[in-house]
Amino acid sequence: MLSRRITTIASLSMLASPALTQRRESAEVWRDPNCGCCAGWVAHLREEGFAVTDRIVPSVTPFRRMLGTPSDLLSCHAARIAGWLKIEGHVPALAIRRALAENLPGVVGLAVPAMPIGTPGMEIPGHEPELYDVIAWRADGSHFAWLRMRGAKLA
Repeated sequence: MLSRRITTIASLSMLASPALTQRRESAEVWRDPNCGCCAGWVAHLREEGFAVTDRIVPSVTPFRRMLGTPSDLLSCHAARIAGWLKIEGHVPALAIRRALAENLPGVVGLAVPAMPIGTPGMEIPGHEPELYDVIAWRADGSHFAWLRMRGAKLA
């Protein structure tokens, strides 16, 4: 009887806290040592439950080449999530988790070019978050606007 009670309580507590039930995805990040907004994005991923390996490098360029990031989507930092999803710029955790869950056909990466105000790591007190698109890209470099967001939330 006691073990059934413990099991019930444990199950209910997991339902009460969705963050506990989410898989802790790996995130490997490459960023410039002098960029504060990149550190803010890394903190955002950690707060959202990602297991981040933060690699501070003298140049992000070789890692972007390795990831196959289209040159017209370049932004601030580069990352690889769950060993396969490539990231460029301040892509919110919500968009990353959604892409992992939906497993978009042919999509290999997500980007937020141009560092919009209000994206994770680009918050500025007193400034309203900008409306922006999360861009999905394919291995051949073609891409499309996938999600419309404001700050870290869907617009």
